[in-house]
Amino acid sequence: MELLDLDLRNADVVDTPQPVMNPDLAPALRPVLNPQKTPVLKPAISVVGLGYVGAVSMACLSSLGHRCIGVDVDARKVEQIAAGESPIHEKDLGETLSEGVANGLIEATDDLERAVWDTDVTFVSVGTPTAADGGCDYRYIEAAAEGMARGLRRKRSFHVFVMRCSIPPGTTLSVMAPIIERISGRKAGRDFGVCFNPEFLREGVAIADFHNPPKTVIGTTDLRSAEILRDIYAPVDAQPIFTSIEAAEMVKYVDNVWHATKVCFANEVGRLCKPSGVDSREVMDIFVQDHKLNLSAYYLKPGFAYGGSCLPKEVRAVQHMAKEAGVTLPMIGNLERSNREHIEEAVRMVRTTGARRVGILGLAFKPGTDDLRESPILEVMAALHAEGVALQVHDEAITKDTPLEGQLAYVRHGSKGGAELAANLPGMLNDDLDEVVEGAEVLVVCHASEAYRSKMRRSHARAVIDLVGLYNSPCETRAPLEGIGW
Repeated sequence: MELLDLDLRNADVVDTPQPVMNPDLAPALRPVLNPQKTPVLKPAISVVGLGYVGAVSMACLSSLGHRCIGVDVDARKVEQIAAGESPIHEKDLGETLSEGVANGLIEATDDLERAVWDTDVTFVSVGTPTAADGGCDYRYIEAAAEGMARGLRRKRSFHVFVMRCSIPPGTTLSVMAPIIERISGRKAGRDFGVCFNPEFLREGVAIADFHNPPKTVIGTTDLRSAEILRDIYAPVDAQPIFTSIEAAEMVKYVDNVWHATKVCFANEVGRLCKPSGVDSREVMDIFVQDHKLNLSAYYLKPGFAYGGSCLPKEVRAVQHMAKEAGVTLPMIGNLERSNREHIEEAVRMVRTTGARRVGILGLAFKPGTDDLRESPILEVMAALHAEGVALQVHDEAITKDTPLEGQLAYVRHGSKGGAELAANLPGMLNDDLDEVVEGAEVLVVCHASEAYRSKMRRSHARAVIDLVGLYNSPCETRAPLEGIGW
């Protein structure tokens, strides 16, 4: 497929296409009056799959003034939707569907081909069950794509297909879009648009969530489709997030895995507290009141391993407490393992380059401090040093004169790398940043400082291993630059 290569991440779409019109369909766009009584053309929408997401989406879209056609192979669901009845138990859904039917904005059918032909945008909300191998079963997506393609083949106008199912990144463009192209004979990005628009609806309050969304994510490959989706969601979210289709697909999974993580974390806190007679509900009630660290974006950025004087020590302490109490905490108990995997990946990345002279930019566990207690880069350095790699280290807050003995002694039971490097570390420190950068075959960046950021743009190193995200967006550097998570 030839798709436009557009970077829409967190950016406003500035191109304004002509209104989406179906010259072969008079009823496809119906006039809807806005509060100023100015006629506004709203695209007609078909919704494939009338389960939980599909039924809620169609009801809410109709409440925004869109003519909607619901499609499902289940005759019972089609019959219920057509009668304005909810096929599931969900607050306010029955009333919203009934109102849509009464206003002539909702109909239902099992004829997918006609529904696509008779609308301008199609939302796909079919099932994506788990396959036998634990992956995603694409059967329903493939079947829907075939029917949608036949409908598109009958049209002359631009049509937008919006995937809403939970699917692995790449599925929309590698499974659904090629089928539509092959059967319809049309080209994605030119004759029809492809989007991924994940839903974040909570069962029980889904109608309210649609009208007051936590975020609206639109992954797309062309500006025309982006503009159409933005207009559809404008009444409920004036600032949608535009991104790539693959990122939008991944966001849906990450959101749900994070929610599962929170449930497991709270449950493990409960098991940890109970043997000590501590009320875990009170503990977590206090915990969630911290919106600066605990319930915020802080710490939620891909980068390097955790370290410092608190996190490693207290994770070990909690694991010890649980062991003493005979309590199993699988998630908390594997935090050290996960952290160690990150450190080992950094070592592997350096080894892969074959470099024998490596520069380390940033030694303390975080910038702006000279605290190197359990700094994770010490573990990387110890492994490389043991293999005979020559290391030169620069840190803006640590010089050759900084006393390190006390810190290294303090963590002798926690930081194996620190203990192994204690005698050699002072000789590795170099206060001259230029010497470190120019003398290294490979650079490992551990602090996102402006000085390091500027140097990396001009570095002639063989490679730059960026463990902290020096740049907020892709940046041209002389040396190839990559991190553990990007």
